[in-house]
Amino acid sequence: MLTTLHTTYTDTRAGDLAWCLGSQELPALAVLDLRIGPVDLQLRLLGASHQVVLGAGAARCSETVACLPGRRTPLPARVAERVQGWEYEFAARVETLQPQSFAGRAQELLALVENHPHGLAGVFPGDPTAFTAMLAGGDEREIYWRTWHAYPQEGRLVCTRSSLKARE
Repeated sequence: MLTTLHTTYTDTRAGDLAWCLGSQELPALAVLDLRIGPVDLQLRLLGASHQVVLGAGAARCSETVACLPGRRTPLPARVAERVQGWEYEFAARVETLQPQSFAGRAQELLALVENHPHGLAGVFPGDPTAFTAMLAGGDEREIYWRTWHAYPQEGRLVCTRSSLKARE
C-alpha cells in the first residue's frame, strides 16, 4: 500500500533517528494490520518515521525508529534481546547515494512495497523521493520486517531489518 503522508517532513536528517523497544504507541498517519503466523502485527507510519506493534493486550510490544524527543543516541547498528518468548534482532545501516542513484533506488523500493500485501509506504509532500517504507513477512517460527527511511536532501537511505524468532 502506498500513500501520501499529509504532514510536514519532521525528521530531516538520517542522524536524527533513534531506536526504542517497548515505547507507547505514537499517533500514526497510516496503519496496516497484519497477522503473520501466530502474531498480530501492525505497521505504523509516523510523521517522524515508523513503529511496529506486535501482539495484543498485555503481550503487546513495539519497535520505534523515529525522531524521538529527548533522544539523541545514534541508531544502533545491531541489537539482540529476548522479548516475550521470542528472540528479537534489529540491525540498521545507512546508504549514501548520488542524486541519480538515490532517485532510482527510491523508485525501486516504492515499487517493491506498493503492491505487496504486507507492505506500507508513505511519501512526504514536496518530494517523491522523501518516504518511509515497510515490508513484513514470516511464518510461525519467525516474523521479520524491513524498513527504509529516505533523506533525499542528504542522499541518505536508512535501512533497517528486524526479526522475531521463536525460542527453541
